[in-house]
Amino acid sequence: MRKAYFLQTCDTCRRILKEVNTPNFEHQEIKSNPINVSQLEEMHQLSGSYEALFNKRAKLYKSLDLKNKRLSEADYRKFILEEYTFLKRPVFMVEDTIFIGNSKNVIAALKAKIN
Repeated sequence: MRKAYFLQTCDTCRRILKEVNTPNFEHQEIKSNPINVSQLEEMHQLSGSYEALFNKRAKLYKSLDLKNKRLSEADYRKFILEEYTFLKRPVFMVEDTIFIGNSKNVIAALKAKIN
């Protein structure tokens, strides 16, 4: 299993997809093709937490003032399924490992895993 979830309008996602060689990955653009429950459950199983998949830098996170609310795992799950911007991106799934976000360490680990 090799999957990449990304946002086409995100410069960082596009840069990372170009930087990381992913021709044999299944690519899913999350705005035009939102993730479904089974895909989120698959990500959750590998990450161990909905919070790890949640984008706390989303504009909607700030406008809804979610940082001042106590969110449960169920809340994180609900928000990610309701709004694509709440998924931290990009997300790469390689065999039994998940790589979430765009930090240098995550991208370096991803490159090491696929090469």
